[in-house]
Amino acid sequence: MNAAPNARRERAEPPEHAEHALLRVRGLAKAYREAGRDHTIFEGLDLTIPEGAFTVLMGRSGAGKSTLLNLISGIDRPDAGTVTIGETELTGLSETERTRFRRRHVGFVFQAFNLIPTLTALENVLLPLELSGGAGEEDRTRARHVLGAVGLEDRTGSFPDRLSGGEQQRVAVARALAHHPRLVLADEPTGNLDYETGEQVLGVLARLAAESDTTLLVATHDRSALPHADRALRLEGGTLREGARADEA
Repeated sequence: MNAAPNARRERAEPPEHAEHALLRVRGLAKAYREAGRDHTIFEGLDLTIPEGAFTVLMGRSGAGKSTLLNLISGIDRPDAGTVTIGETELTGLSETERTRFRRRHVGFVFQAFNLIPTLTALENVLLPLELSGGAGEEDRTRARHVLGAVGLEDRTGSFPDRLSGGEQQRVAVARALAHHPRLVLADEPTGNLDYETGEQVLGVLARLAAESDTTLLVATHDRSALPHADRALRLEGGTLREGARADEA
């Protein structure tokens, strides 16, 4: 399936001038302890992403990209700082409240697909809707529509082990978008795919996010994501910088 690199609508306004920021990260700090020593991943990190923008977060393995996505989604808690999505400050919520918020408003695409092997493609896409108390007939129609949009209308009844890697990742993209999230976070979504298949998956993700005006943050070391994006950042030495280095990949 072909997907045009320029699937995005008009490019997003730079965050410092954006009136409608969806994501605001302020003063974020996270460290881990190993062998009796504290290791700082980042400290005092700030990030603003406008609503509807597609941002690529570059950085080498171990730079902290996955950690940052986990903090933004509320899967993990920062040592300091705040994460605000829309009008909700996640760092002020309990774990139960963060889980409820994430299920309703955040979609996730993982490198390893993370599909349930005993569920069909359709059932995997329906899972976030079921966890949010939905999955009625309207939701099933929505799930079929999104699977069709990623080119899998004839694979809705297939189990993951009957799908190729690219097809599994497209199911994961459909699952991330099925419940109309405000924000989709993708962690190395092309990491287990060959170049051509990865390009197709990125194109589908960009197109569907643009069509639904969903804000998209993709963490990757794959430079092929850059043509799809409104903005590129790199995480290096615990600091976010504009742009991506030529030797990033």
